[in-house]
Amino acid sequence: MPDQLATPVATPPATPGQAVPATQGRRRSRAPIIVGIAVLAAAIVAWRLFLAAPRIPDSIVTVSGRIEGDDSSIGPKIGGRILEVRVREGDHVNANDVIAVLDDAQVRAREDQARAALMQAEAQAGAARDQMTVLEEQLRQSQLQTEQATIDATGRVQQAEAELAAADAALAQQRAALQIAVFDKDAYTRLAETGAASERQAKQAIAAADQQAAAVAAAERRVDAARGALATAKATLTTPTIRAAEAAAMRRRIAEQQSQVSSAVAQTARLRAQLAEAESNRQDLVVRAPFEGTISTRTAEPGEVVVAGTPIVTLIDLTRVYLRGFVPEGEIGKVRVGQPARVYLDSNPTRPIEATVSRIDPEATFTPENTYFRDDRVKQVVGVKVQLKGAVGFAKPGMPADGEILTSGDMWPKGRVAP
Repeated sequence: MPDQLATPVATPPATPGQAVPATQGRRRSRAPIIVGIAVLAAAIVAWRLFLAAPRIPDSIVTVSGRIEGDDSSIGPKIGGRILEVRVREGDHVNANDVIAVLDDAQVRAREDQARAALMQAEAQAGAARDQMTVLEEQLRQSQLQTEQATIDATGRVQQAEAELAAADAALAQQRAALQIAVFDKDAYTRLAETGAASERQAKQAIAAADQQAAAVAAAERRVDAARGALATAKATLTTPTIRAAEAAAMRRRIAEQQSQVSSAVAQTARLRAQLAEAESNRQDLVVRAPFEGTISTRTAEPGEVVVAGTPIVTLIDLTRVYLRGFVPEGEIGKVRVGQPARVYLDSNPTRPIEATVSRIDPEATFTPENTYFRDDRVKQVVGVKVQLKGAVGFAKPGMPADGEILTSGDMWPKGRVAP
């Protein structure tokens, strides 16, 4: 009946030598293709899930390079022969620890020589100061004597003038008395001759006149003596002038002595500076660590003669190591100094080390040196310095490392563990 379902008729298997229908051949040829596509899809899914690196977010810029550190070549300030080097590679030193000691025989000899010269100069300066003190005291005494001589001479002149005036007055008085005595002598002599006066009175008048003449002569001698005393007193007025000339000469000697003192003081200062330099040179023969760090290289040994500045060891501060890497020029515009970063060492790629961008090179670098084509200019890179935090002990200079810089936002993307 037409509405009944048709019963499928089984196709007998083909016998050898019998042809296979076309429909059945096409079905068999598609099966391997489908299986291959399914296996390829499963492989792609597995690679993306387990093997492929996750896509780097736009907020992160990757950088690769190696760990570096700022080292310092430590050497002596002056040359000499090395007596001992107290450290080796890998030793940790603190600031001001002794690293090396140089022979100080010649420097010590120069120091002793400078010290002896300084002592001699100080003795000469002391003697010059003492002589200066003596001269100043002599000048002071001379000034006092000049003042005293001026006062004494003035007083003597005044006294002599007063004595001369008194002598002149006494002489005048005696001469006046002599005139009266001579008059009495003449009068009594005439009266005695006429009998109006006795002879005794005449002789008394003559004796009185002679006595008064002697008094006049004595008064004249006193006047002459007073004039001589006045002349002598006036002569003493030149004594202050002489004293003043002596004081002026003393001042010149003091000025000369002051010049000698100044020269001695200057010489002492120069020798003291030489001694300080010699002492400093002797101290510079002991090479000390300028900061705390680790000895990375030792380039000199005891017995070697080195000049000033020759490196003996190289010191590096492992607490301030950084990743020196490069960023493609096309991404450097996202990077800023101070941005947070993470550094991953090959020895432990799953443990991030916190870091910060501390420097960006002002110019890009590229290879080859001269680039004229666009494809080559795209390969230009810019160096950056990523300062590590808390990587003491396992981040050492020379180790390769990778890093990531967070250019936007404050939080690292979730699931971001290693580059």
